[in-house]
Amino acid sequence: MMAPGLRLKGARVLLPDGLARVPLTICDGVVCDGATAPDARDVDLTGYLVMPGIVDAHGDGFERHLAPRRGAMKDLDQGLVAAEAELAANGITTAVLAQFYSWEGGMRGPDFATRVLAALDAVRDSVVTDLHAQLRFEVPMLDDYGTFRALAAAHGVRHVVFNDHLPHDALDKGKRPPRLTGHALRIGKNPDTHLSDMQALHARMDEVPAALDDLCAGLAADGVRMGSHDDRSAQDRAAWRGRGVRISEFPETLAAAEAAREGDDLVILGAPNVVRGGSHNGNVSALDLVAMGLCDALASDYHYPSPRRAAFLLADSGVLDLPGAWWLISGGPAQGLGLTDRGDLTRGKRADLVVLDAETRRIGATLSGGRVSYMSGAVAARFLR
Repeated sequence: MMAPGLRLKGARVLLPDGLARVPLTICDGVVCDGATAPDARDVDLTGYLVMPGIVDAHGDGFERHLAPRRGAMKDLDQGLVAAEAELAANGITTAVLAQFYSWEGGMRGPDFATRVLAALDAVRDSVVTDLHAQLRFEVPMLDDYGTFRALAAAHGVRHVVFNDHLPHDALDKGKRPPRLTGHALRIGKNPDTHLSDMQALHARMDEVPAALDDLCAGLAADGVRMGSHDDRSAQDRAAWRGRGVRISEFPETLAAAEAAREGDDLVILGAPNVVRGGSHNGNVSALDLVAMGLCDALASDYHYPSPRRAAFLLADSGVLDLPGAWWLISGGPAQGLGLTDRGDLTRGKRADLVVLDAETRRIGATLSGGRVSYMSGAVAARFLR
């Protein structure tokens, strides 16, 4: 069913060159020329801003909807539906859900990843927000490389990011990693067995580079866009780039971010880092990297309200103008993820947009593909007139 034609009038609309008080017409789910839609229904949005929909390139905030309490993970479908409602209420029209595939087990384990992908396949067509899966693969899992690639292909996963969360320093020294016992018990595993498994993975790390070369080549052939998580150095970034891994997610150091920029790689930073004014774990400040021009996209990471808040903070503080700040949460991530049909409100693009109160900046409505995914009472009254 085609979405009804709408002509949004009276609002200030964020176009590539800035805010303008112009009508915005939506036809069949895309931004169109008003002259081609004479029957479009007028909606007066005086007092509001209309901004491009937020494209969230990496977020794991959905996890709390899948397991609101420990062990309460039976109905993942409904958890994803609840997560989609939160995404929409925060102006996110396209969301990449970052799911672990890790030796860490529990909600990060391979079995849970398989369940999440199946649930996402089941609900994707019944929700309005455009949901995509990202798999975060732990590179020490050598025995899983083939299984992992097959899983990604079976579910049409087009975004993969590589991690390594093994505590190599402690394992190198023969020490018991911090918090091992508590973590093992939380995932229902004997602590000694958990330690033994970690040691076995650590002992084979010299095999990882060659295996990664093959896995990355295979994923690239499958059409998967690949990223590395938490790059620590220019050497790390260069090694990943050599494998065709062209996205640097949350680089931990200035050197890694500069290397990504010099190599023309996409740099994704955490919006919560910008809002907080710095990293929660002492890494390089995302705010500083944005000011230095070393950022292509801001992602929600673990907090869905943060992209919108970060964009306005950057604009209000003069770090960027509003079009540049909002681009980091709309057009920038859209381009980086290959979603060229969205990211701005020019003609022919998907009608992905956010309606915000011009004074409070609270979200009044979110439309994805011209369909309403969220709407507050005040804005709903405008649409019903």
